[in-house]
This record gives sequence, C-alpha cells and structure tokens, in this order.
Amino acid sequence: MKRISLAIWPVFLAACAHQGAYNGGFYTKRGVQYYVGGVPPGWRLQSFRGNDIAYVAEDSEHLIAINASCEDYEDAPLKVLTQQLLMGFTERKLIKEELRMLQDREALYSHYLAKMDGVPRELLFVVLKKDGCVYDFMYISPPDRFDEKLPTFEEILKRFRTEPRP
Repeated sequence: MKRISLAIWPVFLAACAHQGAYNGGFYTKRGVQYYVGGVPPGWRLQSFRGNDIAYVAEDSEHLIAINASCEDYEDAPLKVLTQQLLMGFTERKLIKEELRMLQDREALYSHYLAKMDGVPRELLFVVLKKDGCVYDFMYISPPDRFDEKLPTFEEILKRFRTEPRP
C-alpha cells in the first residue's frame, strides 16, 4: 500500500480538500451531489486527502479517484484542468487524448504513461465541466496491468450522474 500512496500523493494534494458524505453510491458535500454507485467488487473505499471518493483494488496496485470542485470552480479549458492533475508526475508520455460525451457534456479523456518518484504508472484522466463544477476521474495502474481494472473505471463513468445541488 505504501508504494501506491507515494506514487499518487501529489495528485491528491493538487485538488481542494472538502468534507462530504458517501452513502448508497451518492456523494454529497457543500454545493454538489453526484452518483457513482457503490464500492465495486474487489475494491475498498480509501480516504485520500483532496478527493471525494477513492477506491483501491484489493491488490493495492490500482486506484480510482473521483473529485468535484464547485466552490473554487475554475473555468479553464479541459486540457488545462487535466494538466493540473499531472502535477508531480515526470516523464509524461501522452498515449491518447479525445473528447467524448459524458452526462451530455464534452469530457476530455487523457491516457498517459508517467512516473511518480521513479515508479512507472499508467494513467487515465477524465475531466468534465458541468453545472458550475469540475469533475475529475482518475484511474492509476501499473503499466503492465492497466487493462485488468479498466472495466471497473469505465463502469463507474457509465453510472456517474450529477444530481440537483443540495
């Protein structure tokens, strides 16, 4: 567990820390509520500073993190918001970047190979702006095992929906 924590910690520090509640697949905090479903089988809920929800796979090598920023909403282009998620990673190599629709809005999907503290990682970031909020979805994996848990990340994206603000 220590290795994954060290490999992703700057990503989590780059996001704003907020207190919220995760219940029944819904995440609620001041100014925002969204649905991602329950904890996926084979994963556990993990607390990481600066993220609303983080799941770590039972093997402790894969991580999925979700965060919404509404109060400190930055109306920057999706590429700029994605670059903020890459802070702390070195030797970044973009594999693929594309716009796809998510929740009836354009979302930027960015797939990278990078290193954190010399440890290679494969990353998939999805950034969405909707209703005055920025939603970040992150999937982080060892490069040789990226495809193993990718379906879980894709399922979370399929289930994701914004809810009326509380």
